[in-house]
Amino acid sequence: MNTRTSLPSLSLPVAGGGLEVFQLSQPLSFAPHPERAFNRIAYSAAHVVADPRADVDPWLDCAIDWDATMAYRLHLWQLGLGVAEAMDTAQRGMGLDWPTSLELIRRSIDAARGVPGALLASGAGTDHLAPEAAQTLDDVVHAYEEQIGAIEALGGRIILMASRALARVARSADDYHHIYSRVLSQVRQPVILHWLGDMFDPALAGYWGSRDAMTAMDTALAVINSHADKVDGIKISLLDKDKEISMRRRLPASVRMYTGDDFNYAELIGGDEAGHSDALLGIFDAIAPAASAALAALAGGDRARFENILAPTVPLSRHIFKAPTRFYKTGVVFMAYLNGLQDHFVMVGGQQSTRSVLHLAELFRLADRAGLLADPHRAAARMQSVLAVHGVV
Repeated sequence: MNTRTSLPSLSLPVAGGGLEVFQLSQPLSFAPHPERAFNRIAYSAAHVVADPRADVDPWLDCAIDWDATMAYRLHLWQLGLGVAEAMDTAQRGMGLDWPTSLELIRRSIDAARGVPGALLASGAGTDHLAPEAAQTLDDVVHAYEEQIGAIEALGGRIILMASRALARVARSADDYHHIYSRVLSQVRQPVILHWLGDMFDPALAGYWGSRDAMTAMDTALAVINSHADKVDGIKISLLDKDKEISMRRRLPASVRMYTGDDFNYAELIGGDEAGHSDALLGIFDAIAPAASAALAALAGGDRARFENILAPTVPLSRHIFKAPTRFYKTGVVFMAYLNGLQDHFVMVGGQQSTRSVLHLAELFRLADRAGLLADPHRAAARMQSVLAVHGVV
């Protein structure tokens, strides 16, 4: 690594086994707190920080660095972003089990009480019920009831997550309507529904009773229309802006669309003459300072600045979320490591290994081009350490 110039450079791998010298650029400067209140609701689905010193088998056991994990949530709240807790970004059902998820939710609820205006909602699903153990629809209902009850007992708000068990046992759209009607009739306050596409979780293929997205959408809308008083909004993660806009325009006036589209979020949040999406995004974890600044600009009526800030983040996001999309968590955690928000690149379940060193090198380039490597010298040193582990010297 060359640090003789004011900004560092280092050799990054390229396809074919070669190396190229990459010169880092000056990062953008973002305010530590938003300049004004946002005119969009914006949740960041937050990751967890693993404890690399715990004496556990990472593929089998879940060890969390609670101090670093809670510090990251304070970082997001200080930027004006809400926290969507214990979601797939936190490796829920992908290394993070339900008992640890509930402890995470409890700690976040406690922490939020000390932060004025902190926005927090937490994922309730059925992941403590192994899909193969679910035999009936009642099994799924009881699993949802257990998690919802535990979160509501802590004073938490609910994000109703998609269920792998339901996807396994449901035989028709009517089964989905039955399950969601029973569950929604019991919640204490309106929930955010979560429609997670199979590109994020292959076990959810055919959710809402159909592999055709528009047919599935009809079922989801029927559920929402039947229980609009119990639904704050729906987050859809299909990575298809046209489907999201189509559904957004069909929602009841009282129900929000929370974009989960990590490819097209800028356009969807900005909106059009017929409306806009709010946000519940995994990429906001990785680009939080830029997201905060952009949302503040939008609230101030400066659409051009909003777009100028977010535009260079989109190539980075599309790279982080490229297929296999379910491995995006690795890029999110790598960004936190590069920016000094955790002191290691270790993940729950050992999932730091799900992306290649070429993928990480391209992420580094794109993050630099977006102005998101807050301290170029630290980022370069940490990138160099990862390269060395991979035998790139």
